[in-house]
Amino acid sequence: MVRVRLENLTKIFGKVVAVNNLNLDIKDKEFVALLGPSGCGKTTTLLMIAGIYKPTKGYIYFDDQVVNDLPPKDRNIGMVFQSYALYPHMTVYDNIAFPLKLKGAPKDYIDKKVREVAKMLRIEELLDRKPAQLSGGQQQRVALARALAKEPQLFLMDEPLSNLDAKLRIFMRAELKRLQRELGITTIYVTHDQVEAMTMADRIAVLNKGTLQQYGTPEELYNKPANVFVAGFIGAPPMNFFEASVTQQDGGIILESSGMKIKLPDYMAEALRKAGPPSEVIVGIRPEDIKIGEGPYRGVVYVTEPLGRDVLVHLKVGDDIIRAFAPPGTSHDIGATLQFDINHDKLHIFDKATEKAIV
Repeated sequence: MVRVRLENLTKIFGKVVAVNNLNLDIKDKEFVALLGPSGCGKTTTLLMIAGIYKPTKGYIYFDDQVVNDLPPKDRNIGMVFQSYALYPHMTVYDNIAFPLKLKGAPKDYIDKKVREVAKMLRIEELLDRKPAQLSGGQQQRVALARALAKEPQLFLMDEPLSNLDAKLRIFMRAELKRLQRELGITTIYVTHDQVEAMTMADRIAVLNKGTLQQYGTPEELYNKPANVFVAGFIGAPPMNFFEASVTQQDGGIILESSGMKIKLPDYMAEALRKAGPPSEVIVGIRPEDIKIGEGPYRGVVYVTEPLGRDVLVHLKVGDDIIRAFAPPGTSHDIGATLQFDINHDKLHIFDKATEKAIV
Protein backbone atom coordinates (compact mmCIF):
# COMPACT_ATOMS: atom_id res chain seq x y z
CA MET A 1 0.00 0.00 0.00
CA VAL A 2 1.10 3.59 -0.35
CA ARG A 3 1.05 7.07 1.14
CA VAL A 4 0.32 9.84 -1.38
CA ARG A 5 1.57 13.39 -0.96
CA LEU A 6 0.75 16.35 -3.20
CA GLU A 7 3.09 19.31 -2.88
CA ASN A 8 2.12 22.68 -4.44
CA LEU A 9 0.39 20.73 -7.21
CA THR A 10 -0.76 23.04 -10.03
CA LYS A 11 -2.35 22.39 -13.41
CA ILE A 12 -2.95 25.18 -15.94
CA PHE A 13 -4.78 24.73 -19.25
CA GLY A 14 -4.11 27.84 -21.38
CA LYS A 15 -5.38 30.66 -19.17
CA VAL A 16 -7.43 28.43 -16.86
CA VAL A 17 -5.91 27.44 -13.51
CA ALA A 18 -7.65 24.09 -12.98
CA VAL A 19 -5.72 23.17 -9.81
CA ASN A 20 -3.98 25.85 -7.79
CA ASN A 21 -1.10 25.06 -5.42
CA LEU A 22 -2.72 21.99 -3.86
CA ASN A 23 -1.08 20.44 -0.78
CA LEU A 24 -2.53 17.16 0.52
CA ASP A 25 -1.22 14.27 2.57
CA ILE A 26 -3.11 10.99 2.13
CA LYS A 27 -2.06 8.33 4.62
CA ASP A 28 -1.43 4.69 3.84
CA LYS A 29 -4.75 2.72 3.76
CA GLU A 30 -6.78 5.94 4.10
CA PHE A 31 -10.00 6.64 2.18
CA VAL A 32 -9.95 10.29 1.07
CA ALA A 33 -12.71 12.02 -0.92
CA LEU A 34 -12.08 14.99 -3.21
CA LEU A 35 -15.34 16.92 -2.97
CA GLY A 36 -16.60 19.99 -4.79
CA PRO A 37 -18.87 21.32 -7.52
CA SER A 38 -18.32 20.69 -11.25
CA GLY A 39 -15.18 22.38 -12.55
CA CYS A 40 -13.50 22.66 -9.12
CA GLY A 41 -10.40 20.63 -10.17
CA LYS A 42 -11.08 17.31 -8.46
CA THR A 43 -10.96 15.09 -11.58
CA THR A 44 -7.91 17.00 -12.89
CA THR A 45 -6.16 16.24 -9.57
CA LEU A 46 -7.09 12.55 -9.86
CA LEU A 47 -5.79 12.35 -13.45
CA MET A 48 -2.47 13.92 -12.36
CA ILE A 49 -2.14 11.31 -9.61
CA ALA A 50 -2.92 8.62 -12.23
CA GLY A 51 -0.25 10.00 -14.57
CA ILE A 52 -2.72 10.84 -17.37
CA TYR A 53 -2.09 14.59 -16.94
CA LYS A 54 1.33 16.04 -16.20
CA PRO A 55 1.44 18.74 -13.48
CA THR A 56 2.29 22.27 -14.64
CA LYS A 57 4.23 22.58 -11.39
CA GLY A 58 4.50 20.89 -8.02
CA TYR A 59 5.18 17.28 -7.05
CA ILE A 60 3.34 14.02 -6.56
CA TYR A 61 4.94 11.60 -4.09
CA PHE A 62 4.10 7.91 -3.67
CA ASP A 63 5.72 7.25 -0.28
CA ASP A 64 9.05 9.12 -0.71
CA GLN A 65 9.32 8.74 -4.49
CA VAL A 66 8.45 11.61 -6.86
CA VAL A 67 6.29 10.04 -9.59
CA ASN A 68 5.73 13.09 -11.86
CA ASP A 69 7.52 11.41 -14.79
CA LEU A 70 6.39 7.83 -14.10
CA PRO A 71 3.99 6.55 -16.83
CA PRO A 72 0.53 5.39 -15.65
CA LYS A 73 1.29 1.70 -16.28
CA ASP A 74 4.19 1.83 -13.80
CA ARG A 75 2.27 3.50 -10.98
CA ASN A 76 0.43 0.34 -9.85
CA ILE A 77 -2.97 2.01 -9.62
CA GLY A 78 -6.49 0.70 -10.12
CA MET A 79 -8.88 3.22 -11.65
CA VAL A 80 -12.68 3.20 -11.87
CA PHE A 81 -14.42 5.83 -14.01
CA GLN A 82 -17.98 7.15 -14.06
CA SER A 83 -18.48 5.53 -17.49
CA TYR A 84 -17.00 2.16 -16.28
CA ALA A 85 -15.07 1.99 -19.61
CA LEU A 86 -15.70 -1.74 -20.18
CA TYR A 87 -14.79 -3.36 -23.51
CA PRO A 88 -18.15 -4.15 -25.16
CA HIS A 89 -16.84 -7.02 -27.34
CA MET A 90 -15.29 -8.88 -24.38
CA THR A 91 -17.00 -11.05 -21.78
CA VAL A 92 -16.95 -10.03 -18.12
CA TYR A 93 -14.22 -12.64 -17.57
CA ASP A 94 -12.00 -11.14 -20.29
CA ASN A 95 -12.68 -7.58 -19.10
CA ILE A 96 -11.44 -8.46 -15.61
CA ALA A 97 -8.50 -10.48 -16.97
CA PHE A 98 -7.39 -7.79 -19.42
CA PRO A 99 -4.94 -5.81 -17.20
CA LEU A 100 -3.35 -9.09 -16.03
CA LYS A 101 -2.90 -10.27 -19.63
CA LEU A 102 -1.22 -6.95 -20.43
CA LYS A 103 1.21 -7.61 -17.60
CA GLY A 104 1.95 -11.05 -19.08
CA ALA A 105 0.74 -12.95 -16.00
CA PRO A 106 0.52 -16.77 -16.27
CA LYS A 107 -2.81 -18.19 -17.43
CA ASP A 108 -3.63 -20.18 -14.27
CA TYR A 109 -2.81 -17.15 -12.08
CA ILE A 110 -5.14 -15.00 -14.20
CA ASP A 111 -7.95 -17.56 -13.89
CA LYS A 112 -7.53 -17.80 -10.10
CA LYS A 113 -7.43 -14.02 -9.69
CA VAL A 114 -10.48 -13.35 -11.92
CA ARG A 115 -12.59 -15.90 -10.03
CA GLU A 116 -11.37 -14.57 -6.66
CA VAL A 117 -12.37 -10.94 -7.31
CA ALA A 118 -15.60 -12.01 -9.05
CA LYS A 119 -16.57 -13.95 -5.93
CA MET A 120 -15.65 -11.02 -3.68
CA LEU A 121 -17.91 -8.71 -5.71
CA ARG A 122 -20.64 -11.34 -6.14
CA ILE A 123 -20.52 -11.46 -9.93
CA GLU A 124 -19.31 -15.09 -10.45
CA GLU A 125 -22.45 -15.99 -12.42
CA LEU A 126 -21.91 -13.10 -14.86
CA LEU A 127 -18.44 -14.09 -16.14
CA ASP A 128 -19.70 -15.33 -19.54
CA ARG A 129 -21.89 -12.30 -20.27
CA LYS A 130 -21.04 -9.20 -22.29
CA PRO A 131 -21.35 -5.70 -20.74
CA ALA A 132 -24.50 -4.92 -22.80
CA GLN A 133 -26.30 -7.76 -20.96
CA LEU A 134 -25.59 -6.23 -17.54
CA SER A 135 -27.39 -3.66 -15.39
CA GLY A 136 -25.62 -0.46 -14.32
CA GLY A 137 -24.84 -1.88 -10.89
CA GLN A 138 -23.38 -5.07 -12.40
CA GLN A 139 -21.24 -3.10 -14.87
CA GLN A 140 -19.99 -1.03 -11.97
CA ARG A 141 -18.89 -4.18 -10.11
CA VAL A 142 -17.11 -5.49 -13.21
CA ALA A 143 -15.18 -2.20 -13.46
CA LEU A 144 -14.27 -2.54 -9.77
CA ALA A 145 -13.24 -6.17 -10.24
CA ARG A 146 -11.00 -5.24 -13.18
CA ALA A 147 -9.30 -2.56 -11.07
CA LEU A 148 -8.88 -4.94 -8.12
CA ALA A 149 -7.58 -7.90 -10.14
CA LYS A 150 -4.18 -6.28 -10.67
CA GLU A 151 -3.75 -5.80 -6.88
CA PRO A 152 -3.11 -2.05 -7.03
CA GLN A 153 -1.38 -0.16 -4.24
CA LEU A 154 -3.67 2.80 -4.91
CA PHE A 155 -7.34 2.97 -5.88
CA LEU A 156 -8.56 6.01 -7.85
CA MET A 157 -12.31 6.44 -8.36
CA ASP A 158 -13.99 9.17 -10.39
CA GLU A 159 -17.71 9.46 -9.49
CA PRO A 160 -18.20 5.68 -9.84
CA LEU A 161 -21.74 5.68 -8.40
CA SER A 162 -23.28 8.63 -10.22
CA ASN A 163 -24.92 6.48 -12.95
CA LEU A 164 -26.74 4.26 -10.45
CA ASP A 165 -30.28 4.70 -9.12
CA ALA A 166 -30.70 6.05 -5.57
CA LYS A 167 -31.34 2.69 -3.85
CA LEU A 168 -28.40 0.95 -5.52
CA ARG A 169 -26.15 3.91 -4.83
CA ILE A 170 -26.78 3.63 -1.07
CA PHE A 171 -26.08 -0.12 -1.21
CA MET A 172 -22.87 0.33 -3.25
CA ARG A 173 -21.65 3.11 -0.92
CA ALA A 174 -21.68 0.63 1.96
CA GLU A 175 -20.14 -2.12 -0.21
CA LEU A 176 -17.27 0.10 -1.40
CA LYS A 177 -16.51 1.25 2.12
CA ARG A 178 -16.50 -2.35 3.42
CA LEU A 179 -14.28 -3.49 0.54
CA GLN A 180 -11.78 -0.67 1.08
CA ARG A 181 -11.57 -1.46 4.82
CA GLU A 182 -11.10 -5.19 4.14
CA LEU A 183 -8.41 -4.74 1.50
CA GLY A 184 -6.72 -1.74 3.15
CA ILE A 185 -5.97 -0.10 -0.23
CA THR A 186 -5.25 3.64 -0.13
CA THR A 187 -8.23 5.17 -1.95
CA ILE A 188 -8.85 8.60 -3.51
CA TYR A 189 -12.47 9.12 -4.45
CA VAL A 190 -13.83 12.01 -6.53
CA THR A 191 -17.44 13.08 -5.98
CA HIS A 192 -19.69 16.15 -6.07
CA ASP A 193 -22.13 14.43 -3.68
CA GLN A 194 -21.45 15.56 -0.12
CA VAL A 195 -23.53 12.70 1.39
CA GLU A 196 -21.33 10.19 -0.48
CA ALA A 197 -18.17 11.88 0.79
CA MET A 198 -19.44 12.18 4.38
CA THR A 199 -20.59 8.56 4.65
CA MET A 200 -17.57 6.91 3.00
CA ALA A 201 -14.39 8.90 3.56
CA ASP A 202 -11.98 9.04 6.50
CA ARG A 203 -11.09 12.56 5.44
CA ILE A 204 -12.49 14.97 2.85
CA ALA A 205 -10.69 17.61 0.79
CA VAL A 206 -13.19 20.30 -0.23
CA LEU A 207 -12.18 22.09 -3.44
CA ASN A 208 -13.61 25.16 -5.14
CA LYS A 209 -12.25 26.83 -8.29
CA GLY A 210 -9.09 24.72 -8.10
CA THR A 211 -8.25 25.77 -4.55
CA LEU A 212 -8.39 23.66 -1.39
CA GLN A 213 -10.97 25.11 1.02
CA GLN A 214 -10.60 22.65 3.91
CA TYR A 215 -9.21 19.17 4.59
CA GLY A 216 -10.52 17.20 7.54
CA THR A 217 -12.78 14.46 8.88
CA PRO A 218 -16.51 14.59 8.05
CA GLU A 219 -17.16 15.70 11.66
CA GLU A 220 -14.65 18.57 11.44
CA LEU A 221 -16.13 19.82 8.17
CA TYR A 222 -19.67 19.63 9.54
CA ASN A 223 -19.05 21.16 12.97
CA LYS A 224 -16.15 23.52 12.24
CA PRO A 225 -16.35 24.68 8.61
CA ALA A 226 -13.42 26.94 7.69
CA ASN A 227 -15.48 29.30 5.55
CA VAL A 228 -18.92 30.06 4.10
CA PHE A 229 -18.32 27.83 1.05
CA VAL A 230 -17.61 24.69 3.14
CA ALA A 231 -20.44 25.48 5.57
CA GLY A 232 -22.91 25.77 2.69
CA PHE A 233 -21.63 22.74 0.78
CA ILE A 234 -21.63 20.25 3.67
CA GLY A 235 -24.96 19.26 5.19
CA ALA A 236 -28.39 18.51 3.70
CA PRO A 237 -30.43 20.65 3.69
CA PRO A 238 -27.67 23.27 3.67
CA MET A 239 -26.88 25.70 6.48
CA ASN A 240 -28.93 28.90 6.75
CA PHE A 241 -27.00 32.14 6.24
CA PHE A 242 -27.96 35.73 6.96
CA GLU A 243 -26.05 38.98 7.23
CA ALA A 244 -25.88 40.81 10.54
CA SER A 245 -24.29 43.88 12.04
CA VAL A 246 -22.21 43.58 15.22
CA THR A 247 -22.83 45.93 18.16
CA GLN A 248 -21.36 45.90 21.68
CA GLN A 249 -23.93 46.39 24.41
CA ASP A 250 -23.69 46.12 28.23
CA GLY A 251 -20.40 44.23 27.96
CA GLY A 252 -21.97 41.72 25.54
CA ILE A 253 -22.21 41.44 21.77
CA ILE A 254 -25.46 41.66 19.80
CA LEU A 255 -25.86 40.46 16.21
CA GLU A 256 -28.64 42.28 14.42
CA SER A 257 -30.11 41.08 11.12
CA SER A 258 -33.16 42.31 9.22
CA GLY A 259 -35.43 40.14 11.38
CA MET A 260 -33.54 39.09 14.52
CA LYS A 261 -31.50 40.43 17.41
CA ILE A 262 -29.23 37.72 18.81
CA LYS A 263 -27.27 38.14 22.05
CA LEU A 264 -24.17 35.96 21.80
CA PRO A 265 -23.17 33.61 24.64
CA ASP A 266 -20.27 35.11 26.65
CA TYR A 267 -17.61 32.67 25.37
CA MET A 268 -18.59 33.44 21.76
CA ALA A 269 -18.57 37.19 22.40
CA GLU A 270 -15.10 36.79 23.93
CA ALA A 271 -13.82 34.83 20.89
CA LEU A 272 -15.27 37.47 18.58
CA ARG A 273 -13.60 40.27 20.55
CA LYS A 274 -10.25 38.48 20.41
CA ALA A 275 -10.59 38.24 16.64
CA GLY A 276 -11.26 42.00 16.50
CA PRO A 277 -14.86 41.75 15.28
CA PRO A 278 -15.75 43.26 11.91
CA SER A 279 -18.83 45.48 11.90
CA GLU A 280 -20.61 43.17 9.42
CA VAL A 281 -20.70 39.37 9.64
CA ILE A 282 -22.42 36.39 8.00
CA VAL A 283 -24.21 34.20 10.54
CA GLY A 284 -24.80 30.49 9.89
CA ILE A 285 -27.16 28.11 11.65
CA ARG A 286 -28.16 24.60 10.55
CA PRO A 287 -31.91 23.76 10.15
CA GLU A 288 -31.63 21.06 12.85
CA ASP A 289 -30.43 23.68 15.38
CA ILE A 290 -33.66 25.72 15.11
CA LYS A 291 -36.73 24.82 17.19
CA ILE A 292 -40.15 25.82 15.90
CA GLY A 293 -43.09 26.47 18.22
CA GLU A 294 -41.65 28.61 20.98
CA GLY A 295 -38.93 31.19 21.47
CA PRO A 296 -38.14 34.89 21.13
CA TYR A 297 -38.00 35.01 17.32
CA ARG A 298 -40.80 35.15 14.76
CA GLY A 299 -41.07 34.18 11.12
CA VAL A 300 -43.79 33.85 8.47
CA VAL A 301 -44.27 30.48 6.77
CA TYR A 302 -43.06 30.84 3.18
CA VAL A 303 -43.42 27.19 2.10
CA THR A 304 -43.35 23.72 3.71
CA GLU A 305 -41.78 20.50 2.42
CA PRO A 306 -43.00 17.22 3.99
CA LEU A 307 -40.03 14.81 4.01
CA GLY A 308 -41.73 11.87 5.77
CA ARG A 309 -39.40 11.74 8.77
CA ASP A 310 -39.97 15.47 9.42
CA VAL A 311 -41.26 18.62 7.73
CA LEU A 312 -38.90 21.27 6.39
CA VAL A 313 -40.41 24.71 7.00
CA HIS A 314 -39.11 27.76 5.13
CA LEU A 315 -39.65 30.88 7.26
CA LYS A 316 -39.39 34.46 6.05
CA VAL A 317 -37.59 36.34 8.82
CA GLY A 318 -37.14 39.98 7.87
CA ASP A 319 -35.51 39.89 4.41
CA ASP A 320 -34.10 36.37 4.92
CA ILE A 321 -35.49 32.88 4.32
CA ILE A 322 -34.55 30.43 7.07
CA ARG A 323 -35.17 26.68 6.92
CA ALA A 324 -36.03 24.65 10.04
CA PHE A 325 -37.40 21.20 10.84
CA ALA A 326 -40.82 20.60 12.37
CA PRO A 327 -42.06 17.21 13.68
CA PRO A 328 -43.74 14.88 11.14
CA GLY A 329 -47.47 15.38 10.66
CA THR A 330 -47.41 19.05 11.67
CA SER A 331 -49.02 21.33 9.12
CA HIS A 332 -48.40 25.06 8.89
CA ASP A 333 -50.37 27.33 6.59
CA ILE A 334 -48.42 29.53 4.20
CA GLY A 335 -48.46 33.05 5.63
CA ALA A 336 -48.89 31.91 9.27
CA THR A 337 -46.60 33.51 11.86
CA LEU A 338 -44.54 31.05 13.94
CA GLN A 339 -42.32 31.48 16.98
CA PHE A 340 -38.93 29.81 16.98
CA ASP A 341 -35.71 29.58 18.93
CA ILE A 342 -32.15 28.84 17.88
CA ASN A 343 -29.40 26.93 19.67
CA HIS A 344 -26.97 29.80 20.27
CA ASP A 345 -24.10 27.36 20.95
CA LYS A 346 -24.41 26.12 17.36
CA LEU A 347 -24.05 29.51 15.67
CA HIS A 348 -21.30 29.93 13.07
CA ILE A 349 -19.95 33.44 12.50
CA PHE A 350 -18.01 34.37 9.35
CA ASP A 351 -16.26 37.58 8.34
CA LYS A 352 -18.44 39.19 5.65
CA ALA A 353 -15.42 40.48 3.69
CA THR A 354 -13.27 37.31 3.64
CA GLU A 355 -16.07 34.72 4.28
CA LYS A 356 -13.66 32.96 6.69
CA ALA A 357 -14.90 31.54 9.99
CA ILE A 358 -14.34 33.71 13.05
CA VAL A 359 -16.29 31.61 15.58
